[in-house]
Amino acid sequence: MRGPALACLSLLVVSCRSDPNQPSQDPVPASGGTVSVEGMGGLGGLGGGAAQPPHLIDRPTAYEWDLPQAFPTPWEPADNPTTEEKVELGRHLFYDTRLSSTGETSCASCHRQELAFTDGRARALGSTGELHPRSSMSLANVGYAATLTWAHPFLYELERQVLVPLFGDDPIEHGLGEAADLEEALLEEPAYERLFERAFPDAKQLGTLHQAALALGAFQRTLISGTSPYDAWLNGDVDAISPAARRGYALFHSEKLECFHCHSGFNFTDHVHFADKAFFETPFHNTGLYNIDGQGAYPEPNTGTMSVTLDPRDMGQFKAPTLRNIAVTAPYMHDGSIATLSEVLDHYAAGGRTLEGDGAGNGSLNPLKDPLLVGFTLSDDERADVVAFLESLTDERFLTNPAHANPWK
Repeated sequence: MRGPALACLSLLVVSCRSDPNQPSQDPVPASGGTVSVEGMGGLGGLGGGAAQPPHLIDRPTAYEWDLPQAFPTPWEPADNPTTEEKVELGRHLFYDTRLSSTGETSCASCHRQELAFTDGRARALGSTGELHPRSSMSLANVGYAATLTWAHPFLYELERQVLVPLFGDDPIEHGLGEAADLEEALLEEPAYERLFERAFPDAKQLGTLHQAALALGAFQRTLISGTSPYDAWLNGDVDAISPAARRGYALFHSEKLECFHCHSGFNFTDHVHFADKAFFETPFHNTGLYNIDGQGAYPEPNTGTMSVTLDPRDMGQFKAPTLRNIAVTAPYMHDGSIATLSEVLDHYAAGGRTLEGDGAGNGSLNPLKDPLLVGFTLSDDERADVVAFLESLTDERFLTNPAHANPWK
């Protein structure tokens, strides 16, 4: 889930990565909100919860990854292998409004399936009505994300990230207080006894925050999108996309536009990781969206990875999101400041934002922007072709898959 202002990660003690190619998870303090797990019962299952039932229960079933062609297996933590039971528990938790202080907000409030698990807002809205500084990122293929959220280079695990929206207070997302409150609320729902029991049959306690975080991570890894018309065309169906979309594909991958440098591979982003990948890479980019002081500054609090690293050279750096289902995830950019795909093309064609009168400054002159952003010229027909290609990445099967839908309905 989205975490626009991240917590002090030294307090989020979840498992370490098993992948030797990934860097140490020594926590780095981030500016913005705070998340404390003091009083949460810990993340090692030390909190409250119901006692393990004595009767025999079924063993968990390893999750069978029904992956699209050419998709690698997602990475998963060593202590959280994906099982059918954890995924089903995570799906219930994802759509449960008990995971908020008001009882009205769930993960799905900001991550709606029909919008590729975004919310259609320029900036997300928290459970208490607080407007957030950033937009809700798509969760399509989030299990392949090398790092999570728009601009945190040290947040790798879904199990760890989920605590930020649940307990963070700047901005308030779900607005929860202590783990014990959440655990008590969950165990009031009769369905959870069996769901937790099946997902964690060996646990001494059931219904803990740690278990909820593991299940939510497992569910989110299954949100895999790779059955769009583009995929059908790529796999041999020559009529799956229009001639305009095919021309747009060629333009997208041409040196003229340079799109493929940042939006590459099976997930249309250079920010990707998966099981057995040889290298762990976390590129971030400044796209010249702002230049408010003529020296490259972005408006607070959206200063990109600099808010975490405190390195001025990182000003305005954000990760390139996946372009899968991009046609249904408007508005665009980290703050939703660009409304349409055509306007996104305008932005890159100009080599950065050029509307100085709106207080953004001339982003095309941002000295910190990515050197690949040099601008280009598109005819009206070429623009329409590129948009047609991007629209061919809409995966209707993913947007309507019952396995990802609200189980409480």
